[in-house]
Amino acid sequence: MKFGSLTRLACAAAVVLAVAGCGGDSGGNKAASVPHVATQQEIGPSEGRLNLVIWAGYAEDGSTDKHVDWVHPFEKKTGCKVAAKVADTSDSMYALMKTGQYDGVSASGDSSLRLIYGGLVAPVNTNLLKNYRDIPSYLKNQPYNSVKGQMYGAPHGYGANYLTYRTDKIPNTPASWSIVWDSGTAATDHVVAYDSPIYIADAALYLKAHRPDLKINDVYELSQKQFDAAVDLLKKQRPNVNQYWSNYLDEVEAFKAGDNYAGTAWQVTANLAKAEKAPIGTTIPTEGATGWSDTWMVASHSEHPNCMYKWMNWIQSPKVQAAVAQWFGEAPANPKACKYAAKGFCTQFRVGDVDFYKRLAFWKTPVADCGDSRGTSCVDYSKWTELWTQIKG
Repeated sequence: MKFGSLTRLACAAAVVLAVAGCGGDSGGNKAASVPHVATQQEIGPSEGRLNLVIWAGYAEDGSTDKHVDWVHPFEKKTGCKVAAKVADTSDSMYALMKTGQYDGVSASGDSSLRLIYGGLVAPVNTNLLKNYRDIPSYLKNQPYNSVKGQMYGAPHGYGANYLTYRTDKIPNTPASWSIVWDSGTAATDHVVAYDSPIYIADAALYLKAHRPDLKINDVYELSQKQFDAAVDLLKKQRPNVNQYWSNYLDEVEAFKAGDNYAGTAWQVTANLAKAEKAPIGTTIPTEGATGWSDTWMVASHSEHPNCMYKWMNWIQSPKVQAAVAQWFGEAPANPKACKYAAKGFCTQFRVGDVDFYKRLAFWKTPVADCGDSRGTSCVDYSKWTELWTQIKG
């Protein structure tokens, strides 16, 4: 079996995007509003074509591995010919969707709100999703895939950003993320961190537990004071960082070589490193962890919406969910996939474990609207991107 056999260049944002709703107007002074987009009421005949924007590994057609193919069976069943464009970052996904050439996207939480408030994706009629009832309630109507109770996508899969460490360098399982945030720890000068502005939320998560005076509630809804504290923590961490990664295969190699001692990684990273005999452990410390949950979203001006709905029904079906999850290395949204997965896979990826899910702060696009009595005083994504460049130097 292969876990995450392809490179997932996920969600690293390097370009400041002026997106309606991601901070209101250009100064972040107005509350965001969702553009009206009609909701599809029925699935009609196939249009014969489906153009997707995807993370690598989400639409396998046998070209990477002849034994891994869920695209051709879909085409045969529906008559929808799939053309998939791999995007290497969330910003790339947004830019591609903005061209209007695509029918759907496998968006992560740090891009989904940009797509929704930018009017680039449509509300999803969940009554047309025949596997939707099998998706756990804790994956539905979340801040990263819905607005005011309206779903904007079909949940696909999710995972945690684990504290991952070399057991030969750190023999005892770290109880806290302090091992990567404090100086003078066993990981000093050998810390590995995720290369994306969204990593600022990891600093905020640590401060939420250790700086109660900051009163951080949601690590993606930060006041200027809270945001500044997170940035300061990241700047203090900078001298101890050995590697910033976006391609997890690069991180695997650094862990194998012993250059990285501890830091943020996905379970697939640990699996691949351990398969190469590297002494690797993973844990969720007392502070919890950030995480990612991907959602299939329908373009608001899709030329092939029937094929897109057929795809969402296909990709959420148990057998296909099992195939994608095992190839990619993630928890499938549909727990019925476990019937078709290898022994131990769903246990390892904590499928159906509500307590595990609740310990994760899933990525979502930071916007100016704090979602509470603070109004539009939160720091939006454009500022996160700007400060991330300064942090890395």
